[in-house]
Amino acid sequence: MRARRGRTLTEADAALWRQVARTVKPLPGRAPIEPEPVPEPAPAIATETSALAVAALSKAAKPASLAAPPLAPIERRLRTQLRRGQQSVDAVIDLHGMRQNEAHLALCAFLRREQAHGTRIALVVTGKGGPAPALFGEERGVLRRMVPHWLRLSELRPLVLGFEEAEQRHGGGGALYVRLRRLREHGP
Repeated sequence: MRARRGRTLTEADAALWRQVARTVKPLPGRAPIEPEPVPEPAPAIATETSALAVAALSKAAKPASLAAPPLAPIERRLRTQLRRGQQSVDAVIDLHGMRQNEAHLALCAFLRREQAHGTRIALVVTGKGGPAPALFGEERGVLRRMVPHWLRLSELRPLVLGFEEAEQRHGGGGALYVRLRRLREHGP
């Protein structure tokens, strides 16, 4: 396979192009481009850089539909309504006293269940962690630090539209407002 300006593509580049060409959806009214047939590769040792390039670009070549949706901050109007008590929180989960793995599983199940019920705003109480110094290597406020990280993970992004620290009346720094995405119904 030849590239523009007379350069010849390496076998790794050609394999990458064939992989990308198979994943591309043609424009309406256009026929799909068939990738060139794969010639029998000569036994050669692949260089580390070309293997890394193929791996990196194959991750980037995934269809856009698999990409996690972006997070959005909670709108100012909604925050004001929450602060004034004009808008209530639809559901609450308290993660106090749970270990990280228990809290993570409980949070995932809670968010899936609440999205199915049509919940718009959920309150996730993590606790602030105590002011006392940690003893014997124990960390304080682990859930307070980990829950925002979990909410940003790709497994929860289809559920979570955005999140922010709660107002003082709902727990302040020890709680988060989580805005859930609407569950899309798949029609015919």
